[in-house]
Amino acid sequence: MYKVCPKCGHTEETVKDRVPVQCPACGLVYRKWFKNRFRLALQDDETEIGSPGTVSAYRLRELFLYVNPETVRAAFFARCFVYAGLLIWGWQFIQMDYYYYVNGMRIDSATPEIYDSILHGVNLIFHEAGHVVFRPFGRFMTILGGSLLQILVPLVVMLVFLLKERNTFGAAVGLWWTGQNFMDVAPYINDARAGQIPLLGGGNGTDRPGMHDWHNLLSGAGMLEHDHAIAAFVNGTGILLMLLSLLWGAKVLHQQYKNL
Repeated sequence: MYKVCPKCGHTEETVKDRVPVQCPACGLVYRKWFKNRFRLALQDDETEIGSPGTVSAYRLRELFLYVNPETVRAAFFARCFVYAGLLIWGWQFIQMDYYYYVNGMRIDSATPEIYDSILHGVNLIFHEAGHVVFRPFGRFMTILGGSLLQILVPLVVMLVFLLKERNTFGAAVGLWWTGQNFMDVAPYINDARAGQIPLLGGGNGTDRPGMHDWHNLLSGAGMLEHDHAIAAFVNGTGILLMLLSLLWGAKVLHQQYKNL
């Protein structure tokens, strides 16, 4: 990170493909020194500017747009490749409807297009696990737990990357996955009255009364007739989160590009 130690002035030998993390002379950890330096600078800004709102903006920027000052070129281009894939894949998800179309006609009683994605199979694992995880909290949470856990898992991934790993690009990917899960849940909500989406284990909500999560949830809440409106809101939320994640990822990559 540093060729000359900012504490003792030791000159680090230049070694190809190796980024020094600690001064061999005095033991200073460069990354910790940089963070402390930023923290002190932020305190100075607070004293000079005297505006809590401005200081909060600095802190939010540091949280959501932090990038390592030393950007490894190979890692940067790998992230660009991942971003391009998410951009293309995300646009395909955004164009998908939570209804099903046949010859231009919208059919409520068919499997939605998004369920053909490989990600649906991944999300389904967490969905089914959610019913087990939330079982101790009663029948309502057992039913809701499926859809809830498949949204919470990518959200936790995002928070781990953001708060623990200080990897803002990884956090943007986690937000992208969170948005995709909202879009994955929307068709299930939309099918609450029709009960035509195939259920795990065979049959559908009409063939197997009491087995359709969202029919049970919405009918119990007296909101069954609003299933289409709720599905539209959930799908729209997913699209918004996905677009925000793509903008976030692009901004982080731009910051890293300037560090090359």
